[in-house]
Amino acid sequence: MSDAADLIDKSRSLDTLPRHPEKAHRPDQPVARKPEWIRVKAPGSPQWAATQEIVKEHGLVTVCEEAGCPNIGECWEKKHATFMIMGETCTRACAFCNVKTGLPRALDPSEPVRVGEAVKKLGLAHAVVTSVDRDDLNDGGAGHFAKVIAAIRAASPNTTIEVLTPDFLRKQGALETVVAAKPDVFNHNLETVASKYLAVRPGARYFHSIRLLQRVKEIDPGIFTKSGMMLGLGEERHEVLQLMDDLRIADVDFLTMGQYLQPTRKHHPVARFVPPDEFASYAEVALAKGFLLVSASPLTRSSHHAGEDFARLKARRMALPGHF
Repeated sequence: MSDAADLIDKSRSLDTLPRHPEKAHRPDQPVARKPEWIRVKAPGSPQWAATQEIVKEHGLVTVCEEAGCPNIGECWEKKHATFMIMGETCTRACAFCNVKTGLPRALDPSEPVRVGEAVKKLGLAHAVVTSVDRDDLNDGGAGHFAKVIAAIRAASPNTTIEVLTPDFLRKQGALETVVAAKPDVFNHNLETVASKYLAVRPGARYFHSIRLLQRVKEIDPGIFTKSGMMLGLGEERHEVLQLMDDLRIADVDFLTMGQYLQPTRKHHPVARFVPPDEFASYAEVALAKGFLLVSASPLTRSSHHAGEDFARLKARRMALPGHF
């Protein structure tokens, strides 16, 4: 079968400027052949096309397309699109990410309403909203997140909302703004272990991200918190276990773990493809450490099966001893 991410990249129209100008000077890295367990069905079903039409009709950006997600065929067949707000251009240049880097445009004040309308038209029971990093904005885009949450509530009151936010580094009060808007799930991905931040996520700070997630629960204990990481970037097992412990100290409920896939030759190379049984082993350990829910497989991504996972999260919290 074809690789969905490869087909998405081939179908993009050519930009006048390079997609990753900050990576142009880097030497090409070898791109390893993907094992069979990574191969997925190419997108293109009628249901997929219907989702694409709704996204285009409302002038929205999705992380499914911009990041070249391998699960786009499966998710869009179910009309499960993950919206990426505040434009398609990120102010950071993470070594793993396929989202365009550069100077973003001004925020579009009509975007929150358009997201709400699209959520209603898609009939989403659970909506996932993420964004590019907007270090150029005083609040990192927190106020825009709050407006999008409010617009979804207005257009589709029964829809639960999950946000996957940037780290709001050096943006005082930004986290509080998003939490005050009361999303049902607050997700912020660590992406990788602490020792890999300089090479993989140089604009971020590992312990700041841990503290961000911890603060969510301090402000509003009722919000579910979630974080994710990629395997295959050269991390050691003991580092992965330490990351789990750090997230549990921050009282994070849900951990996702997936295989890193190299978008282009200019991106960080894949150190190795982690087999499915190793993901299953990590999931067992993570559950034993106290996470309410763990999703760990080569094709796991932050928003993959997010609606079903949210239902399981609620059920497992309700089953906790002493919960009323």
